Formats: sequence, C-alpha cells, structure tokens
Amino acid sequence: MTNPDPHDEGALQGLRVLIVEDEPMLAAFLEDALTDLGCEVIGPALNMKDALRLAREASIDGAGLDVNVAGEQVYPVADVLAERGLPFVFMTGYGEAGLRESDRGRPVLQKPYSFERLVEIMTQWRSPRNKTIQA
Repeated sequence: MTNPDPHDEGALQGLRVLIVEDEPMLAAFLEDALTDLGCEVIGPALNMKDALRLAREASIDGAGLDVNVAGEQVYPVADVLAERGLPFVFMTGYGEAGLRESDRGRPVLQKPYSFERLVEIMTQWRSPRNKTIQA
C-alpha cells in the first residue's frame, strides 16, 4: 500500500467509514490514511464482536472488511451491512476466490492492495444510490 494521493483530497471528506481489520498495524495505517483524506473512521474493529456491534449500531457510509478477522469469517458483518443497504469492500489475501458465492461481484481488494484503489472504491459510495442510513 502507498500513502494517500493528495489529488484525492476532499473526495472522501466527511465519509464515515467502518474499518474491520484484525492486524493492528494495518488498521492503524488505514485509520491514519483515511483520516488524512477527511474520513471519520469508525473503529477500527479488531474482532467480530465489535465489528458486529458497529455494523448494527453505527452511523456509517460504508465499510472496509478484512475477510478473516482473528480466525473468524467477516460474513455476518457483511450481511448486516447489506441488510442496511450500505456499501462495503472486502480486503483479503484470498481475492474474489475466497468469497462466498453470494458475495461474488462485490468490490474486493486482494492484499497487498493499492490504497489508491481503496480510495477509488470508497469515492463511489458518494453516488446518489448509496445514501447513508442512520442507526
């Protein structure tokens, strides 16, 4: 991953992003980089208990989900977000092949991924059809 692109400044301003990532260094990098781009980072959730609570209760615009969270699959969190109509991106070392059949076609970044690609995906969450749902 690389540092935030200064050309993207403002594109994510005010976006409330849930990060579910069990690797503390990666979670800290994502939090810092997204905050630098104007996002409000919710979490990061380092375990499934926190991830599920935040997915159900937090006011967010979207989420970045590590597929394997401390040995547990993130799919219950993805299901909650999908029920709420919220966009999300899977971040995984397994690529799309590691997803459930029902999640094929959703955005997925294979680790190690480009931070610029993550920003590009999150920028699409601003489209009119991706409205924030308040918890």
